[in-house]
Amino acid sequence: MAKIAVITGATAGIGASFARLLAKEGHDLVLVARDQARLEKGAADLSAEFGIKCEILSADLSTEVGVVLLEKRVSDPKLPIDVLINNAGFAIKESFTKSRLSAELQLLDVLARTPMRTMHSALPAMISRNNGIIINVSSVAGWTAGGTYSAAKSYLTVLSESLHTELSGTKVQVLALCPGFTHTEFHERAKMNMRGLPNFLWLSADEVVAKAWADALAGEAISVPGMQYQILSTLARFGPRPLVRRLGMKIRVKQRSKL
Repeated sequence: MAKIAVITGATAGIGASFARLLAKEGHDLVLVARDQARLEKGAADLSAEFGIKCEILSADLSTEVGVVLLEKRVSDPKLPIDVLINNAGFAIKESFTKSRLSAELQLLDVLARTPMRTMHSALPAMISRNNGIIINVSSVAGWTAGGTYSAAKSYLTVLSESLHTELSGTKVQVLALCPGFTHTEFHERAKMNMRGLPNFLWLSADEVVAKAWADALAGEAISVPGMQYQILSTLARFGPRPLVRRLGMKIRVKQRSKL
């Protein structure tokens, strides 16, 4: 029986790259996103190319209804999952003092609360079978100071590290993937100004995913793709906090400027 992987935010960017990589390795997939049409097309394309089974789950993970649907699927004893990729996410362009509270709460729901809940639902069966991989798509931003987005990613990274330690000695792996700027629809959807960002700071979704999957199989707790971000994240984690805060704020101000 083929292994089953659940991927949230599966229709574009890092989620779509994970879908291709896991389909190529023979995993059946459960693709989760809001856009039903894109889900159907993605599932059809992957099934045709790789000969795998593709379920689709149209769900808004900022809502209770959407999260409950996902929880039920990842904990279904009749179709147990082997891999969970918590990738769904978005950003808010406005600063915290100018944003809508509803948008801030929605961001926390999608970036922090939903991955926590899906892991809590998926882990009991994985632990019982002593097998499973969970990859939480966090960010190097979790080591900077860039508003609610950074705070949510920090939560996700720390929770992943905690679970990785708690499950050491088992064959259940939990990894925090912490990429830097990656070519996806992410910044465009948030209407962020990314002009002027040096080319060497951009990663491709495929290289991010390949690094994350290799690190997960190797039992790592954190994956930081790209030598440039391994250096920068070290500075962000261990550098003087006043400097890290100033640099983080400069980046956010630039992203909020007019396109």
